[in-house]
Amino acid sequence: MTEKVKVVTLGCEKNLVDSEIMSGLVHERGYSLVNEKEEATIIIVNTCGFIDAAKEESVNTILDLAELKQTANLKALIVSGCLTQRYKEELMKEMPEIDGIVGTGDFHNINDIIDQALVGRKPVMVGNPVFNYEQKLPRRMATPRYTAYVKIAEGCDNACTFCSIPIMRGKFRSRSVESILDEVAQLASQGVREISLIAQDSTNYGTDLYDTFMLPELMNRVSAVPGIEWVRLHYAYPGFFTDELIDVIANNPKVCKYIDMPLQHSEDSILKRMRRPGRQRDARELIRKIRDRIPGVSLRTSLIVGFPGETEEDFENLKSFIRDVKFDRLGVFTYSKEEDTPASRLPDQVPDEVKEYRSNVLMELQREIANERNGERIGQVLDVLIEKYDGRNDVYVGRSQYDAPEIDGEVFVGGGQLKIGEIAKVRITHSFEFDLSGEVVA
Repeated sequence: MTEKVKVVTLGCEKNLVDSEIMSGLVHERGYSLVNEKEEATIIIVNTCGFIDAAKEESVNTILDLAELKQTANLKALIVSGCLTQRYKEELMKEMPEIDGIVGTGDFHNINDIIDQALVGRKPVMVGNPVFNYEQKLPRRMATPRYTAYVKIAEGCDNACTFCSIPIMRGKFRSRSVESILDEVAQLASQGVREISLIAQDSTNYGTDLYDTFMLPELMNRVSAVPGIEWVRLHYAYPGFFTDELIDVIANNPKVCKYIDMPLQHSEDSILKRMRRPGRQRDARELIRKIRDRIPGVSLRTSLIVGFPGETEEDFENLKSFIRDVKFDRLGVFTYSKEEDTPASRLPDQVPDEVKEYRSNVLMELQREIANERNGERIGQVLDVLIEKYDGRNDVYVGRSQYDAPEIDGEVFVGGGQLKIGEIAKVRITHSFEFDLSGEVVA
């Protein structure tokens, strides 16, 4: 009997790419990929271990899926990803339901893991997290056919005091330009039109391989691949954001005027304890420069509240910073005390209820700002990538270049017959807190 495999992905887009490769490998082996967990004889859970909430979700998902051994056809439950890289011994000891474990540097061996699990060996393959995508491997897309994520680097060298990514993903490792372009060309041949470049630290791309910042050149070369219409940048580390990169985003018509640049905080004392680059004046100057030179740019950032030592005055200043800068998109995380990180040993840990309160206050503040920023789009004609049709309301739903897949807003489009995956010209007529609506321009 052909085994039926279900891959469950938790966490970030970087994990999603790993899952797509594992899906490609098991499909190449001849196994069937299924959408419903109840159909599966093998389930692979690709876990996240970044913060406590993600760990809890990963553990609960594993336990929920393990119940299928009693009620369905499940033969083997394989666990991969960041949680396994960091906690392999604990997982195998505490969760006997797991039939095999594979780490972040070994997932390309997934078929060997499955073979051993099916004969009851309970394999654990967790070595150094050194895999960097240079080798060509099959990939089965989990995203819609017109959009894909491409990892340009793995790991991180920045050593932020709150972050466990280097523990789980290793040191920073760039892929070669050639391997990235080969993958983009393959994706374009399959109908992909939007490429989202991702890495834990994308702006540092190339410095380890080429001794220089190669992201600007890479973005230009990716945009030149036939069939690619949009190139989107994620996780731009502010300390390495060069003038040349700003020029590429400003001047290349295929590069989305969208920058995802996590700042984490505004206050100098917090940034220093976080071991983040620069200070608030540097962030303000960089944002001013970006907005001056890239008209209409959409800026997304992520912030952490409740970092050890964050006072009420720090929080009030952070609110003022947000009001001044007016980010188009903003995500807020409550600080998570991660073991084996320097921040976990800092004094003046902030109570959980204070963290939650501060997070809610910032998100309510951002709701008002997002509504204001969206209102400025009324009357503009935007390119909108059409993603689905809502028959009940007789509108198409898509995204502009200012909105990343899954995490940002949508554009509701009326007034024409469109195709899924098409990029349409849309005149914006209404704005909402996070979304827009408009009519197709003939």
